[in-house]
Amino acid sequence: MFQSIDPATGAPAHTIPEMTADQVEAAVARAAAAFRDWRLTPLEARAALLEAIAEEFDRHRERLARLATTEMGKTLKSARAEVEKCAAGLRYYAQHGPAMLREIEVPSVGAARVRQVWLPIGPVLAVMPWNFPYWQVVRFLAPAIMAGNVGLLKHASLTQGCASAIEEMVAAAGAPAGLFQNLAIRAGAVAPLIADPRIAAVTLTGSEEAGAKVAAAAGSALKKVVLELGGSDPFIVMPSADLDRAVKTAVTARLQNAGQSCICAKRMIVHAEIYDAFAERFTEAMRAAKVGDPTDESVDLGPLSSAEQRDTVVAQLARFQAAGARLAGGEALPGKGAFLAPGVLTDVPPRDPIAQEELFGPVAMLFRVADIDEAIALANDVPFGLGSSVWTNDAAEQARFVRDLEAGMTAVNQMLASTPEAAFGGVKRSGHGRELGPWGMHEFMNLKTVTIADAPAPAPSPQVQGE
Repeated sequence: MFQSIDPATGAPAHTIPEMTADQVEAAVARAAAAFRDWRLTPLEARAALLEAIAEEFDRHRERLARLATTEMGKTLKSARAEVEKCAAGLRYYAQHGPAMLREIEVPSVGAARVRQVWLPIGPVLAVMPWNFPYWQVVRFLAPAIMAGNVGLLKHASLTQGCASAIEEMVAAAGAPAGLFQNLAIRAGAVAPLIADPRIAAVTLTGSEEAGAKVAAAAGSALKKVVLELGGSDPFIVMPSADLDRAVKTAVTARLQNAGQSCICAKRMIVHAEIYDAFAERFTEAMRAAKVGDPTDESVDLGPLSSAEQRDTVVAQLARFQAAGARLAGGEALPGKGAFLAPGVLTDVPPRDPIAQEELFGPVAMLFRVADIDEAIALANDVPFGLGSSVWTNDAAEQARFVRDLEAGMTAVNQMLASTPEAAFGGVKRSGHGRELGPWGMHEFMNLKTVTIADAPAPAPSPQVQGE
């Protein structure tokens, strides 16, 4: 039995029964059967289903938002925005997906004509986290459906109510049985599923530890895997930047989702020329952020996802301080909820092991650098390489950052965010493969090369000898 706990109150929220082995087997069988038919479904019908699912998300926006808030604590206004983003992502693939699947003409090789076609590969298993319980799923599911694949979801234990709700939205839109199913299972059941020959591929968003386990299982089964494993994204501010905008955006980038986003700006790297001014304004704005009931529209951030997650961050902060860092704010707040005050860490020793970890909560690390070379070196000096944000109006500096930052994504003079049309993913220990855009769809497709020889000229008819 899965029991979700409201992190704002500590009270039980939703109960979802755990699936038995027989139920899991039946679900996989349904997925395999659904794929045999769905792969032959015209693109127009696939697009129509995505539009219908988007309509279900729109129709149930408030209920879905409140469910996410109750299960993992994000503010109600951000939960609504997430549901709206899901609808937009579904419609993006409905509108643009068919063009992504066009045949590719290739210059002729010899006498043969060559073309390449995109074909689906089968059921895709998605292992997804709790921090964006709808969007993380939709950004795999929308391209999978458009591609002609089918989906199986192993969601986080914290958000099984959200997982069931997504399954409900897909079914209500008129999807064929087995096209998308939530598997209410524990982590230990994932490896056997990956080994099942009916599962074609796997995608995971989560921790390094979970990614290593899934990658090992997929490697043993020789199956494609896409991994998004988080990061410790730098937010770099240079002297030519608009300081007011940079400070305001840095606070939002660090505190979105209570600091529990893979692409949150976690390390503020600031040029010495403007460091003092940035540090003063940033620290003041962080401490002024309003923490409280996530259903209160005036609140900036709610609780962390669980008391366990809050305690993990508190323990990390203690280790930062033991290593010599200074902490302003960042204290656990009294009461039953898993609340943590926003905070700022300074004097962090960058080579200490604690500084190499991802800090998944509303606390920022602040670093002073002398020049662009030091900024880039410090930004790259972590095991992660997911996203980055750079603030400079110097075109040469922008080009350096784009070229030299070891990251899958770089935002210039803006906060990094995922969008349906652009590839999302990282390098180094942030994982491999890409989600979203045509690239996310093509990750789980067979690009088949077709060569067709020109028909030979007909042989001349034998002449009849005259008499």
